[in-house]
Amino acid sequence: MKYTLAVFNSRFATINFANLLKSQHIPCAIINTPPGTTHACGISVKFLSDFLPLARQILSATNLRNFDGFFSFVEVNGRTKLVKI
Repeated sequence: MKYTLAVFNSRFATINFANLLKSQHIPCAIINTPPGTTHACGISVKFLSDFLPLARQILSATNLRNFDGFFSFVEVNGRTKLVKI
């Protein structure tokens, strides 16, 4: 399974985005943001990558600020790395 992270610079925006995803029946979890992202607030929303198009629609339909980007886990030379998508 492939996962995507939605990274925000504000805990308030992170929690709100998770609640918006859950209201649309998208399973997600709030996790500690792994190293490799820029200026994150420390927590991120993790969800299955299959839901990325819908997550983008939800984000664009709201005025959540402090969005830093979507990140995907990619394996490079046997190591897992976060890449902004």
